[in-house]
Amino acid sequence: MPVSLLGKALSAIAGKVTPTELMALQTKFPWVKYDVQLMELRKKLEKAQEDLMRGGFLIDKFEARVAIHPQKAMLVFEDCVFTYEFMNEQANRVAHTAQQLGLKSGDTVAVMISNDPAFVWTTLGFQKMGITVALINVNVRTKALIHCVLAAEPKAFVVGAGEDLLLAVTDVLEELKGLPVYVQGQSPGQLPAGMTDFDSLMGRAMPVQPDPSVRAEMTYDSAMTYFYTSGTTGFPKPVYISQRKALFYAGSLSAVDLSPEDIVYVVLPLYHVMGGATGLYGVMSKGCTMVLRRKFSASRFWSDCRRHDVTVIPYVGEVFRYILAQPKHELDTVHKVRVAFGNGLRKDIFEEVLLRFRIPQICEVFGSTEGVAVNHNIANRPGAVGRLSPFLTLSDPNPSVLVKFDYSSAMPLRDQHGRCIKVNSGEAGLYLNKVPDHMLSNGTLELYKASRAANESKVVRHAFAEGDVYFNCGDILYLDEEYFLYFYDRIGDTFRWKGENVSTTEVANIMCSPDFIQDVNVYGVEIPGHSGRAGMAALTLSEGERMTPERLKQVYKVCQDDLPFYARPLFLRILPEARMTGTFKQHKVEFVQQGYDIAKVKDDLYYQDSKAKTYSPLTPKALVLFLQSKL
Repeated sequence: MPVSLLGKALSAIAGKVTPTELMALQTKFPWVKYDVQLMELRKKLEKAQEDLMRGGFLIDKFEARVAIHPQKAMLVFEDCVFTYEFMNEQANRVAHTAQQLGLKSGDTVAVMISNDPAFVWTTLGFQKMGITVALINVNVRTKALIHCVLAAEPKAFVVGAGEDLLLAVTDVLEELKGLPVYVQGQSPGQLPAGMTDFDSLMGRAMPVQPDPSVRAEMTYDSAMTYFYTSGTTGFPKPVYISQRKALFYAGSLSAVDLSPEDIVYVVLPLYHVMGGATGLYGVMSKGCTMVLRRKFSASRFWSDCRRHDVTVIPYVGEVFRYILAQPKHELDTVHKVRVAFGNGLRKDIFEEVLLRFRIPQICEVFGSTEGVAVNHNIANRPGAVGRLSPFLTLSDPNPSVLVKFDYSSAMPLRDQHGRCIKVNSGEAGLYLNKVPDHMLSNGTLELYKASRAANESKVVRHAFAEGDVYFNCGDILYLDEEYFLYFYDRIGDTFRWKGENVSTTEVANIMCSPDFIQDVNVYGVEIPGHSGRAGMAALTLSEGERMTPERLKQVYKVCQDDLPFYARPLFLRILPEARMTGTFKQHKVEFVQQGYDIAKVKDDLYYQDSKAKTYSPLTPKALVLFLQSKL
């Protein structure tokens, strides 16, 4: 490309050309308009971050909002309205309770509370004292629960209301190594020995504001909270969220011009980054109102939005898949939602959401809880998770890149000089983000509260120059001809069969095409005497549907017609309902472990029957014959 054209393009991205010059440039590079759009977004987010940083920490933002509009609704929950003033008074009680318990700035407290107003005022109260909060997934149990709590090294553990949470913690109380446990929503007489009633302590505390000097030692690098990885491939790890990163989350909704007038509908768990950080932190920083549901309900989603005049929806892709599975209604387009903001929306789902519900903007973002960068798709381009054009890369001090990689190690391949190898447009590559200098401490990147080895496993050093540091997202992406970026697979969700790499996402997308299938969970299972893993798919049928011989033939035909031979699942498992983690991610570990073992799997199982050209029921006799055949 001529230097003059490159300079012109970069000037256009920086907003330094006239409209006429920009139009001329777009005739040669039609996609530059999207780069200009994203550069403007980058400036907007940088300004939002600067503005937030000038006003102290996130807890300071909340207290400032209380002073500005104390009687404004901060939270709407189960027909009750909680004002900013009330939430602040409750948080003050928590702060004084913490002080009475001997907790201080720099300590960590583990919190396991469902979506409830108490989650908000409890975490805010600890923040007033400069105490780090580890947010425990309310669905983890036994060994995983013990691991999550102890991994954060807390000084106390606060458990929310609900018999299910109380029983979960009671079961592991002896393994918590004497950690003080405080329980909400229970009378003292109902609690087992070794647990203390938190509500009584809080009720005796004053609702007055603690002096901010109690958190004077807090800095922007101090840990504000720990969110946890999903744990789909092992025990969850606590992800370190600094005060600086929390402010970044708070400012992220500036991408869609969040204002105090907005009403944000949160159906995702508050212990999840999209519900608790993007949703709650955004509400706190802007002073708007959050409508909170205890649990997501697909059938009540749009009626709630209409009832509360919701304008902004944080989402994960599975939420919309369940909503689309609901019967169509004449009021589907009657709402005030102006934007949906989230991630994981497949291309076909994206298109259907736009068509059916007429949401003016869907802002798909791409990143991870522990990540160092976020991509945005603000062009309403179905399926895209952002852009990675040459112009944007040149103008970014911390660029992202797609590189060739080794499936077995999940690490980049290197050339003869020891450097990473960039992929071509249209070719799938491992996604790396250059780590900003301010995130490095003496050359190290602290992502998790875990061992140095666990943190270093996500780092790629000397990628393109001596001393550079990149974050390995572990995701495989690809670019189209207009430099839009698309998700291809997580490297851990890819398996090898017949010497070929199989993308679970690609297989699932194709197998979802029959209208009687709601969801497909694809994974690899071991077969004795064969290297690699064979494909297996757990199918969830649409509501009211059942699997029939005709439909099994249809599934078989889809696989034969649209998938290469090595990617066609050898086994099917029919689930009575989708099985998801608390953050709407598919269960994989348990399914992989159970495989096609008839003794372990109580769901209906089928195998690829090439002779009958269908999937046939898997019986003990059929399994023996199938495994003896030439797979």
